[in-house]
Amino acid sequence: MPARRPLAALAVRSLRARLTVGLVILLALCCAAVGLATTTALEGFLVRRLDQQLSAVGNHFPASLDPARKLRGDGGGPDTRGQATGTFGACVLRGTVTQAAVVGDQTESQVSLTADDRRALVAVPGDGKGRTIHLSALREYRVIGVPGPAGDVLITGLPVEPVQDTVDRLRLVEAIVFGAALLLTGFAGAAWVRLSLRPLHRVAATASRVAQLPLAGGEVAMPPKVPDSDPRTEVGRVGDAFNRMLRHVEESLARRHASEERLRRFAADASHELRTPVASIRGHAELALRHPEPVPEKVRHSLDRVRCEAARMGELVDDLLLLARLDAGRPLADESVDLTRLVLDAMSDAQAAGPRHRWVLDLPEEPVVVRGDERRLQQVLTNLLANARTHTPAGTEVTVRLGVREGAGREVEFLVADDGPGVPQELRTEIFERFVRSGGDGRSRSTGGTGLGLAIAHAVALAHGGRVELTSRPGRTVFRVVLPRRRGEGPGDPEAAAV
Repeated sequence: MPARRPLAALAVRSLRARLTVGLVILLALCCAAVGLATTTALEGFLVRRLDQQLSAVGNHFPASLDPARKLRGDGGGPDTRGQATGTFGACVLRGTVTQAAVVGDQTESQVSLTADDRRALVAVPGDGKGRTIHLSALREYRVIGVPGPAGDVLITGLPVEPVQDTVDRLRLVEAIVFGAALLLTGFAGAAWVRLSLRPLHRVAATASRVAQLPLAGGEVAMPPKVPDSDPRTEVGRVGDAFNRMLRHVEESLARRHASEERLRRFAADASHELRTPVASIRGHAELALRHPEPVPEKVRHSLDRVRCEAARMGELVDDLLLLARLDAGRPLADESVDLTRLVLDAMSDAQAAGPRHRWVLDLPEEPVVVRGDERRLQQVLTNLLANARTHTPAGTEVTVRLGVREGAGREVEFLVADDGPGVPQELRTEIFERFVRSGGDGRSRSTGGTGLGLAIAHAVALAHGGRVELTSRPGRTVFRVVLPRRRGEGPGDPEAAAV
């Protein structure tokens, strides 16, 4: 795994960088191909010119080295007239190199040949075709062998070094020119790719802004559309498709928000309208139960049930009205709330309502004070304790703890924990939704709950800028309410006395 890290660090991730690198690589390949072709062509041309020069020079110099020429009286020494400096001549007779010399600045000089040099010269046929051999004393030579008058092979050669120097000089020039071209192309290509991908960058920026929007609920203000671009290009088609998608999303969110608003208004209006008839039904039932004349037992029982259900329906109407107001964003009361006193009062009520549970209270030494709506925060505590009492069997231990969150000096928390059967896994993600009830493991609808208690606790916590967290497993369920603590709330704060 560690060996892959350098490769991962060098990996090009952005599209702009990949296009630029790809452009530079393609140009580098083209430059390499052009350089290889030109140097190869030039080298071949110069070698052919060297062969032509050898053919034009002829075999005068190696023929003048033949010792038999002196015996025949053809001359007194090697003939170097018209021979370029560095011209090599050799005579090969019956597989033996008899003479070998090279033309110097003033005269010819003998060449000391090694065994490998002699074998290379002997291998040169007398066909008049050029070939390159390596002589240890003279480096590389281009040589031509032709038949001599005495049955020997006369070899004439010219050095290849000028050809190599010319080719090397061309390679150096090409490397400099191509390197500069690649560098300029890299910068120009990066600028051109950046300009060409600007519409795609706008699409990505708009998509990032959309991804940061709270699309889960409420009215959402969509960002501006991607500016119109040429639909004939790929990037233009992407921008056009993205704009159409944004329109569809905006229309869907608008329809959803309108539907939610209609549902909230309906719940608020219906709850408001139901309060009067429910109160009237409950009042008439209580009035009938107080009638001085004897009432049949069955009638009394029915009236008592009407009164109880009317009271339960009144609580449901009040809960729906509260949720509708919280959804509408109506401001809550902003007052100093002593959470310690609220916990004590809620705990006392819970003990009276659930005497068969074991109640444990854990409070800090100093009072915990926050700013908020005292009535609503008390309702949160009451709902959580009622949830623990009604959805756990008798004998369950319920712990209520209040304190300041560790590592967060501006947050306070109170939690309600029980060692009951826990919340089923399939309900944990939607436990704070409205009208959600658990059907098993000790949490059933037979308890008479409306399924709004946890939804109200969640909504009130959000309205105070806090949150409600749930952790649950069999034998341990914890509802944790976290609330922000503004400056001046609580003991130890220098501004506490001013609140």
